Amino acid sequence: MISRFHFFCLTVFLISRFSFAQPTGLYTTAQAHSHNDYAQNIPFLAAYYANFGSIEADVHAYRGQLYVAHDSSDVDNSRTLERLYIQPILQKMQEQGGKIYKDGAPLQLLIDLKTPASQTLPLLIKQLGAYPAAFGVNGQVRVVVSGTIPAPDQFNNFPDWLLFDGRPDVNYTADQLKHIGLISQSFLAFSRWNGKGLVVKKEAEKLQAFVRNGHQLGKKIRLWATPDNINTWKALVNLGVDYINTDQISGLAEFLNSRPTAEFQSTDFHAVYEPIYRNNDARSRVRNVILLIGDGMGLAQIYTGLTANRGNLNLAKMLNIGFSKTSAADTYITDSAAGATAMATGQKTNNRAIGVDSLNRPLLALPAQLKKYGIKSGLITAGSVTDATPAAFYAHQPDRSFEQEIATDFLATKPDILIGGGLRYFKDQHLLDSLRKDGYRVGEQFSDLTQLKAPFVLLDDKAVVSIDKGRGNFLTNSLQKVVAELKGNQAGFFMMVEGAQIDYGGHVNNMSYVAREMLDFDKAIGEAMRFADADGQTLVIVTADHETGGLTLLDGNLKKGYVDGHFSTNDHTGVMVPVFAYGPHSLDFRGVYENTDIYQKIMAVLKK
Repeated sequence: MISRFHFFCLTVFLISRFSFAQPTGLYTTAQAHSHNDYAQNIPFLAAYYANFGSIEADVHAYRGQLYVAHDSSDVDNSRTLERLYIQPILQKMQEQGGKIYKDGAPLQLLIDLKTPASQTLPLLIKQLGAYPAAFGVNGQVRVVVSGTIPAPDQFNNFPDWLLFDGRPDVNYTADQLKHIGLISQSFLAFSRWNGKGLVVKKEAEKLQAFVRNGHQLGKKIRLWATPDNINTWKALVNLGVDYINTDQISGLAEFLNSRPTAEFQSTDFHAVYEPIYRNNDARSRVRNVILLIGDGMGLAQIYTGLTANRGNLNLAKMLNIGFSKTSAADTYITDSAAGATAMATGQKTNNRAIGVDSLNRPLLALPAQLKKYGIKSGLITAGSVTDATPAAFYAHQPDRSFEQEIATDFLATKPDILIGGGLRYFKDQHLLDSLRKDGYRVGEQFSDLTQLKAPFVLLDDKAVVSIDKGRGNFLTNSLQKVVAELKGNQAGFFMMVEGAQIDYGGHVNNMSYVAREMLDFDKAIGEAMRFADADGQTLVIVTADHETGGLTLLDGNLKKGYVDGHFSTNDHTGVMVPVFAYGPHSLDFRGVYENTDIYQKIMAVLKK
């Protein structure tokens, strides 16, 4: 039976891939082939500046000249092979000191003969042979001839630098294979797949065999007449095709250039907590609330983490799930300031505003509101404590950039515990001295954590680097410490824990960054669930302020922990974000509601 968590995920993710393979090497634009390149608005140069490894030109011989066109009716005196390809290649080599590409990368020029070889090849050999540094045996440009090529037994009649485009159904001799530059075939010879979903198994096996057999001959493989979209490009990468065929130069270039940051293979898998669901569906007393905010965490980010952890997340163990609408008072797409303010105060505000309403009037946030009932508070972030999300729980400023003023606001609200970065904003104004006078312990190194007693402030910028740069168990250890310090309070406690850097990974469109931060955040979630089960009166809520990056998942392997994503933006998006809840009154968080309702629901259970 499919869980509610997986049902939600599957309704929004398109995972379009060949299931039989995972990429074995990094693809770049060196594996990109500009099909019918002459049809581009700027022939040759558009593909060249995108660093494509292969460019194709259809050629017609007419009255002793070679023209570039698909059909004879399209022949134009101004569009010769010499003008559109040979001279631009020579010019670029001159500019690059004899290299076709500055980094020394090669270029393949695929000439598709549209007129008989006996008529066309002599002209081609004459024109290209005049420039051996470019097209010779040791030239910068590898010339491969396709289309109406001569029979294999005639290959020896042509210069060694002239290679031919082979076909998989021809049995070449060893000598003939030396003249084969690559092996190509129409995709339609194997499949009628339209680029959506999956290739059916029988057709996929034929494609696999084609690629495998070509590689066994030591030849590169190209398919033409393929669908031309991201899903297909990804499928061809998985298949191991050496040249990805496209008419969309910029689109394929963007896809291939993103490969280093689009894929993530996990090597660090964490065991998830096995919950006992103590009081999970009960409406019994809630004494403590732990609110965990994954900044920028949408469903795709969650499923990225789940895939990277081989199909398991603590978050996926929660049964009660809802969705939060995230728009700000003045915009459809919120930022963290407005999103966090909505959850902290119960009111919508404008983007960039911290703890104020849309008219910049101060609003009491949860820690200040709950202090009236004797409830203590702790704030933890894997970023700066003066950044938007944590700031919304104690500060009142019209703009999130006023970080000095935000730090000063902490003196007025004084949550019991504050852990994160941003030390300089407190040091520069001697705020730490004021806090010490008010009885706060102050730590400036994360190693001080175990010795500090509430109330305390711990600010260490070196401790809130990314997981990739060595943050370690900062979030989990901080959560455990705050629980230990506040759980003895008779009236209970409220805690906000921010996985700040899931958002950072989305902004830079880096799947490794997103995945590692999501996995770290999930470890803290597991610790919160563990305490909730032990305590019986603790409600755990996990949500996000918004989604970042417009992430979609193109491929993944739940057994291996491999995931491949594609970002549509480097900013926030307007999609709803999930709200997971665990413990007593977790049922209250089902449904679809405004982000302001999270505040209302927390206040409702803690005021009882």
